[in-house]
Amino acid sequence: MTPFRYERAADAGTAVATLAATPSGAYLGGGTNLVDLMKLGVATPDLLVDVARLPYDRIVVRPDGGVNIGAAVKNSDLAAHRTIRTHYPVLAQALLSGASGQLRNLASTGGNLLQRTRCVYFQDVTKPCNKRQPRSGCSARDGYHRNLAILGASDACIATHPSDMAVALAALDAVVHVQGRGGKRTIPLVELHRLPGDEPQRDTVLAHGDLITEVELPPGPFAARSAYRKVRDRASYAFALVSVAAALDVAGGVVRDVRIALGGVAHKPWRATRAEDALRGGPATAEAFGRAAEAELAHAKPLEQNAFKLPLARNVIVRTLLELAEAP
Repeated sequence: MTPFRYERAADAGTAVATLAATPSGAYLGGGTNLVDLMKLGVATPDLLVDVARLPYDRIVVRPDGGVNIGAAVKNSDLAAHRTIRTHYPVLAQALLSGASGQLRNLASTGGNLLQRTRCVYFQDVTKPCNKRQPRSGCSARDGYHRNLAILGASDACIATHPSDMAVALAALDAVVHVQGRGGKRTIPLVELHRLPGDEPQRDTVLAHGDLITEVELPPGPFAARSAYRKVRDRASYAFALVSVAAALDVAGGVVRDVRIALGGVAHKPWRATRAEDALRGGPATAEAFGRAAEAELAHAKPLEQNAFKLPLARNVIVRTLLELAEAP
Protein backbone atom coordinates (compact mmCIF):
# COMPACT_ATOMS: atom_id res chain seq x y z
CA MET A 1 0.00 0.00 0.00
CA THR A 2 1.32 3.44 -0.95
CA PRO A 3 2.07 5.68 2.07
CA PHE A 4 -0.52 8.40 2.72
CA ARG A 5 -1.36 11.19 5.15
CA TYR A 6 -4.50 11.07 7.29
CA GLU A 7 -6.63 13.96 8.53
CA ARG A 8 -9.94 13.88 10.38
CA ALA A 9 -12.28 16.63 9.19
CA ALA A 10 -13.85 18.82 11.86
CA ASP A 11 -16.69 19.99 9.60
CA ALA A 12 -17.86 19.75 6.00
CA GLY A 13 -16.31 23.06 4.96
CA THR A 14 -12.90 22.02 6.23
CA ALA A 15 -13.20 18.63 4.57
CA VAL A 16 -14.05 20.18 1.20
CA ALA A 17 -11.25 22.79 1.39
CA THR A 18 -8.68 20.20 2.45
CA LEU A 19 -9.49 17.70 -0.26
CA ALA A 20 -9.92 20.34 -2.97
CA ALA A 21 -6.35 21.48 -2.28
CA THR A 22 -5.00 17.94 -2.67
CA PRO A 23 -5.60 16.62 -6.21
CA SER A 24 -4.61 13.05 -5.30
CA GLY A 25 -6.54 12.92 -2.02
CA ALA A 26 -9.73 11.02 -1.22
CA TYR A 27 -12.50 11.02 1.35
CA LEU A 28 -12.62 8.12 3.81
CA GLY A 29 -16.05 7.06 5.06
CA GLY A 30 -16.67 3.42 5.88
CA GLY A 31 -13.68 2.45 3.75
CA THR A 32 -15.22 -0.85 2.62
CA ASN A 33 -14.36 -0.18 -1.05
CA LEU A 34 -11.54 2.35 -0.91
CA VAL A 35 -9.32 0.36 1.44
CA ASP A 36 -9.60 -2.73 -0.79
CA LEU A 37 -8.60 -0.67 -3.82
CA MET A 38 -5.65 0.78 -1.92
CA LYS A 39 -4.47 -2.71 -1.01
CA LEU A 40 -4.65 -3.73 -4.67
CA GLY A 41 -2.74 -0.64 -5.79
CA VAL A 42 -5.70 0.57 -7.84
CA ALA A 43 -6.26 3.64 -5.63
CA THR A 44 -3.15 5.48 -4.43
CA PRO A 45 -4.33 8.61 -2.57
CA ASP A 46 -1.62 10.63 -0.84
CA LEU A 47 -4.17 12.04 1.65
CA LEU A 48 -7.24 10.51 3.28
CA VAL A 49 -9.74 12.98 4.73
CA ASP A 50 -11.85 11.12 7.28
CA VAL A 51 -15.49 12.29 7.06
CA ALA A 52 -17.04 9.36 8.94
CA ARG A 53 -17.56 11.41 12.11
CA LEU A 54 -19.20 14.42 10.53
CA PRO A 55 -22.79 14.99 11.77
CA TYR A 56 -24.50 13.25 8.86
CA ASP A 57 -25.50 10.05 10.64
CA ARG A 58 -29.22 10.75 11.11
CA ILE A 59 -32.35 9.57 9.31
CA VAL A 60 -34.98 12.33 9.46
CA VAL A 61 -38.62 11.73 8.52
CA ARG A 62 -39.98 15.03 7.23
CA PRO A 63 -43.51 16.35 7.90
CA ASP A 64 -44.42 15.76 4.23
CA GLY A 65 -43.61 12.05 4.62
CA GLY A 66 -40.30 12.15 2.78
CA VAL A 67 -37.00 11.14 4.36
CA ASN A 68 -33.56 12.74 4.56
CA ILE A 69 -30.73 10.22 4.94
CA GLY A 70 -27.37 11.46 6.16
CA ALA A 71 -24.36 10.43 4.09
CA ALA A 72 -22.74 8.80 7.14
CA VAL A 73 -25.76 6.59 7.95
CA LYS A 74 -24.67 2.96 7.89
CA ASN A 75 -26.31 0.62 5.41
CA SER A 76 -27.47 -1.72 8.18
CA ASP A 77 -29.11 1.12 10.13
CA LEU A 78 -30.88 2.40 7.03
CA ALA A 79 -32.20 -1.05 6.10
CA ALA A 80 -33.56 -1.54 9.63
CA HIS A 81 -35.27 1.84 9.94
CA ARG A 82 -39.02 1.45 10.42
CA THR A 83 -40.04 4.13 7.91
CA ILE A 84 -37.71 2.76 5.24
CA ARG A 85 -38.99 -0.79 5.73
CA THR A 86 -42.66 0.19 5.62
CA HIS A 87 -42.76 3.14 3.19
CA TYR A 88 -39.75 2.41 0.95
CA PRO A 89 -39.39 -1.39 1.03
CA VAL A 90 -37.49 -1.42 -2.27
CA LEU A 91 -34.64 0.43 -0.55
CA ALA A 92 -34.53 -1.84 2.51
CA GLN A 93 -34.55 -4.93 0.27
CA ALA A 94 -31.78 -3.54 -1.94
CA LEU A 95 -29.57 -2.78 1.05
CA LEU A 96 -30.06 -6.22 2.55
CA SER A 97 -29.16 -7.89 -0.75
CA GLY A 98 -25.78 -6.17 -0.85
CA ALA A 99 -22.51 -7.38 0.69
CA SER A 100 -22.44 -9.09 4.09
CA GLY A 101 -23.81 -8.04 7.47
CA GLN A 102 -20.34 -7.04 8.64
CA LEU A 103 -19.78 -4.80 5.62
CA ARG A 104 -23.24 -3.23 5.91
CA ASN A 105 -22.36 -2.29 9.49
CA LEU A 106 -19.45 -0.21 8.14
CA ALA A 107 -20.57 0.95 4.72
CA SER A 108 -22.07 4.45 4.55
CA THR A 109 -24.82 5.88 2.38
CA GLY A 110 -22.49 8.32 0.64
CA GLY A 111 -19.75 5.77 0.16
CA ASN A 112 -22.15 3.21 -1.27
CA LEU A 113 -23.10 5.64 -4.04
CA LEU A 114 -19.45 6.29 -4.89
CA GLN A 115 -18.08 2.74 -4.93
CA ARG A 116 -16.09 1.77 -8.00
CA THR A 117 -16.78 -1.00 -10.49
CA ARG A 118 -15.87 -4.60 -9.72
CA CYS A 119 -14.71 -5.30 -13.29
CA VAL A 120 -11.81 -7.72 -12.86
CA TYR A 121 -9.58 -5.71 -15.19
CA PHE A 122 -10.14 -2.49 -13.25
CA GLN A 123 -8.92 -4.28 -10.13
CA ASP A 124 -5.90 -5.90 -11.83
CA VAL A 125 -3.12 -3.33 -12.23
CA THR A 126 -1.23 -5.63 -14.63
CA LYS A 127 -3.97 -5.32 -17.28
CA PRO A 128 -4.97 -2.33 -19.44
CA CYS A 129 -8.08 -0.51 -18.24
CA ASN A 130 -9.35 2.85 -19.49
CA LYS A 131 -11.19 3.48 -16.23
CA ARG A 132 -8.04 3.02 -14.16
CA GLN A 133 -5.56 4.40 -16.71
CA PRO A 134 -7.22 6.50 -19.45
CA ARG A 135 -6.42 5.57 -23.06
CA SER A 136 -4.67 2.33 -22.06
CA GLY A 137 -7.39 0.12 -23.55
CA CYS A 138 -10.33 -2.00 -22.40
CA SER A 139 -9.25 -5.56 -21.68
CA ALA A 140 -12.82 -6.68 -21.00
CA ARG A 141 -14.08 -6.32 -24.58
CA ASP A 142 -11.95 -9.22 -25.81
CA GLY A 143 -11.61 -10.81 -22.39
CA TYR A 144 -13.95 -11.82 -19.59
CA HIS A 145 -17.12 -9.71 -19.77
CA ARG A 146 -19.90 -12.01 -18.57
CA ASN A 147 -20.86 -9.65 -15.71
CA LEU A 148 -20.54 -6.41 -17.65
CA ALA A 149 -22.75 -3.83 -19.36
CA ILE A 150 -25.33 -4.36 -22.09
CA LEU A 151 -26.76 -0.80 -21.96
CA GLY A 152 -25.05 2.57 -22.32
CA ALA A 153 -21.54 1.19 -22.75
CA SER A 154 -18.91 2.67 -25.06
CA ASP A 155 -15.87 1.45 -26.97
CA ALA A 156 -13.78 2.71 -24.06
CA CYS A 157 -15.55 0.87 -21.23
CA ILE A 158 -18.20 -1.78 -20.56
CA ALA A 159 -17.98 -1.77 -16.75
CA THR A 160 -21.07 -1.86 -14.55
CA HIS A 161 -21.89 0.07 -11.40
CA PRO A 162 -22.01 -2.36 -8.45
CA SER A 163 -24.38 -0.64 -5.99
CA ASP A 164 -27.74 -2.21 -5.12
CA MET A 165 -28.78 0.77 -3.00
CA ALA A 166 -28.25 3.21 -5.86
CA VAL A 167 -30.61 1.25 -8.12
CA ALA A 168 -33.40 1.52 -5.55
CA LEU A 169 -32.70 5.23 -5.06
CA ALA A 170 -32.88 5.78 -8.83
CA ALA A 171 -36.34 4.21 -8.89
CA LEU A 172 -37.43 6.40 -5.96
CA ASP A 173 -36.44 9.72 -7.63
CA ALA A 174 -33.96 10.40 -4.83
CA VAL A 175 -32.01 13.66 -4.72
CA VAL A 176 -28.39 13.92 -3.58
CA HIS A 177 -27.23 16.91 -1.50
CA VAL A 178 -23.63 17.96 -2.12
CA GLN A 179 -21.29 20.53 -0.60
CA GLY A 180 -18.41 21.72 -2.75
CA ARG A 181 -16.06 24.63 -3.22
CA GLY A 182 -18.90 26.66 -4.72
CA GLY A 183 -21.32 25.95 -1.88
CA LYS A 184 -24.25 23.58 -1.55
CA ARG A 185 -26.29 22.11 -4.40
CA THR A 186 -28.58 19.19 -5.19
CA ILE A 187 -28.31 16.57 -7.93
CA PRO A 188 -31.05 14.13 -8.93
CA LEU A 189 -29.74 10.63 -8.25
CA VAL A 190 -30.32 9.61 -11.86
CA GLU A 191 -27.94 12.40 -12.93
CA LEU A 192 -25.20 11.70 -10.37
CA HIS A 193 -23.52 8.83 -12.22
CA ARG A 194 -22.19 9.06 -15.77
CA LEU A 195 -22.18 6.75 -18.74
CA PRO A 196 -18.58 6.03 -19.77
CA GLY A 197 -18.36 7.75 -23.16
CA ASP A 198 -14.70 8.50 -23.82
CA GLU A 199 -14.01 9.39 -20.16
CA PRO A 200 -14.76 6.18 -18.23
CA GLN A 201 -12.43 7.25 -15.42
CA ARG A 202 -15.15 9.71 -14.34
CA ASP A 203 -17.84 7.73 -12.50
CA THR A 204 -19.94 10.75 -11.46
CA VAL A 205 -20.55 14.41 -12.25
CA LEU A 206 -18.97 15.43 -8.92
CA ALA A 207 -15.94 17.70 -8.93
CA HIS A 208 -12.88 16.87 -6.87
CA GLY A 209 -13.59 17.87 -3.29
CA ASP A 210 -17.36 17.62 -3.57
CA LEU A 211 -18.82 15.95 -0.49
CA ILE A 212 -22.16 14.13 -0.40
CA THR A 213 -23.92 15.22 2.80
CA GLU A 214 -27.33 13.55 2.51
CA VAL A 215 -29.82 11.82 0.25
CA GLU A 216 -33.42 13.04 0.06
CA LEU A 217 -36.30 10.68 -0.62
CA PRO A 218 -39.49 12.35 -1.90
CA PRO A 219 -42.81 11.37 -0.34
CA GLY A 220 -43.65 8.89 -3.08
CA PRO A 221 -47.40 8.20 -3.02
CA PHE A 222 -46.90 4.59 -4.10
CA ALA A 223 -43.36 3.83 -2.92
CA ALA A 224 -44.81 1.43 -0.33
CA ARG A 225 -45.79 -0.88 -3.23
CA SER A 226 -42.22 -1.43 -4.30
CA ALA A 227 -39.71 -4.25 -4.47
CA TYR A 228 -36.11 -5.11 -5.34
CA ARG A 229 -35.19 -8.36 -7.08
CA LYS A 230 -31.57 -9.35 -7.61
CA VAL A 231 -30.25 -12.21 -9.71
CA ARG A 232 -26.69 -13.29 -8.91
CA ASP A 233 -24.40 -16.27 -9.23
CA ARG A 234 -24.69 -17.27 -5.59
CA ALA A 235 -27.16 -16.64 -2.80
CA SER A 236 -25.08 -14.15 -0.82
CA TYR A 237 -22.21 -11.71 -1.10
CA ALA A 238 -22.30 -11.47 -4.90
CA PHE A 239 -22.90 -8.55 -7.23
CA ALA A 240 -25.92 -8.47 -9.50
CA LEU A 241 -26.00 -10.04 -12.91
CA VAL A 242 -29.32 -8.20 -13.27
CA SER A 243 -31.40 -6.43 -10.66
CA VAL A 244 -34.70 -4.59 -10.81
CA ALA A 245 -36.05 -1.92 -8.49
CA ALA A 246 -39.70 -1.10 -9.14
CA ALA A 247 -42.64 0.79 -7.66
CA LEU A 248 -46.12 0.39 -9.10
CA ASP A 249 -49.46 2.15 -8.79
CA VAL A 250 -52.35 0.08 -10.16
CA ALA A 251 -56.09 0.82 -10.01
CA GLY A 252 -58.77 -1.26 -11.69
CA GLY A 253 -56.16 -3.30 -13.53
CA VAL A 254 -54.61 -0.18 -15.11
CA VAL A 255 -51.10 1.15 -14.45
CA ARG A 256 -51.55 4.70 -13.17
CA ASP A 257 -47.83 5.22 -12.53
CA VAL A 258 -44.62 3.21 -12.34
CA ARG A 259 -40.92 3.54 -11.56
CA ILE A 260 -38.31 1.03 -12.79
CA ALA A 261 -34.53 0.99 -12.46
CA LEU A 262 -32.07 -1.71 -13.46
CA GLY A 263 -28.76 -2.75 -11.94
CA GLY A 264 -25.95 -4.94 -13.25
CA VAL A 265 -26.54 -3.80 -16.84
CA ALA A 266 -24.85 -0.39 -17.19
CA HIS A 267 -22.12 1.94 -16.02
CA LYS A 268 -24.73 3.64 -13.81
CA PRO A 269 -28.06 2.70 -12.21
CA TRP A 270 -30.26 2.49 -15.31
CA ARG A 271 -33.62 4.24 -15.07
CA ALA A 272 -35.96 2.38 -17.43
CA THR A 273 -37.91 5.37 -18.74
CA ARG A 274 -38.91 3.69 -22.03
CA ALA A 275 -40.54 0.87 -20.11
CA GLU A 276 -42.26 3.30 -17.75
CA ASP A 277 -43.67 5.34 -20.64
CA ALA A 278 -44.94 2.19 -22.34
CA LEU A 279 -46.76 1.07 -19.18
CA ARG A 280 -48.53 4.21 -17.96
CA GLY A 281 -52.23 4.09 -18.76
CA GLY A 282 -52.07 0.51 -19.97
CA PRO A 283 -53.10 -2.85 -18.53
CA ALA A 284 -51.19 -4.37 -15.63
CA THR A 285 -50.67 -7.72 -17.36
CA ALA A 286 -47.72 -10.01 -18.03
CA GLU A 287 -48.01 -9.30 -21.74
CA ALA A 288 -47.87 -5.53 -21.24
CA PHE A 289 -44.98 -5.84 -18.80
CA GLY A 290 -43.10 -7.99 -21.31
CA ARG A 291 -43.61 -5.51 -24.15
CA ALA A 292 -42.44 -2.66 -21.94
CA ALA A 293 -39.30 -4.57 -20.94
CA GLU A 294 -38.55 -5.32 -24.57
CA ALA A 295 -38.93 -1.64 -25.45
CA GLU A 296 -36.38 -0.77 -22.77
CA LEU A 297 -33.91 -3.41 -23.91
CA ALA A 298 -34.28 -2.77 -27.65
CA HIS A 299 -31.14 -0.59 -27.68
CA ALA A 300 -28.98 -3.00 -25.70
CA LYS A 301 -25.65 -4.03 -27.21
CA PRO A 302 -24.58 -7.23 -25.49
CA LEU A 303 -21.35 -9.04 -26.22
CA GLU A 304 -20.88 -12.78 -26.62
CA GLN A 305 -20.60 -13.71 -22.94
CA ASN A 306 -23.31 -11.42 -21.54
CA ALA A 307 -26.06 -11.76 -24.15
CA PHE A 308 -27.93 -13.93 -21.62
CA LYS A 309 -28.67 -10.74 -19.70
CA LEU A 310 -31.26 -9.68 -22.29
CA PRO A 311 -33.83 -12.43 -21.63
CA LEU A 312 -32.84 -12.45 -17.97
CA ALA A 313 -33.54 -8.72 -17.57
CA ARG A 314 -36.85 -9.04 -19.43
CA ASN A 315 -38.01 -11.88 -17.22
CA VAL A 316 -36.94 -10.22 -13.98
CA ILE A 317 -38.76 -7.00 -14.91
CA VAL A 318 -41.95 -8.92 -15.73
CA ARG A 319 -41.79 -11.05 -12.59
CA THR A 320 -41.16 -8.08 -10.30
CA LEU A 321 -44.00 -6.03 -11.77
CA LEU A 322 -46.41 -8.96 -11.69
CA GLU A 323 -45.77 -9.54 -8.00
CA LEU A 324 -46.36 -5.87 -7.27
CA ALA A 325 -49.54 -5.80 -9.36
CA GLU A 326 -50.92 -8.86 -7.55
CA ALA A 327 -49.94 -7.69 -4.05
CA PRO A 328 -52.88 -6.92 -1.75
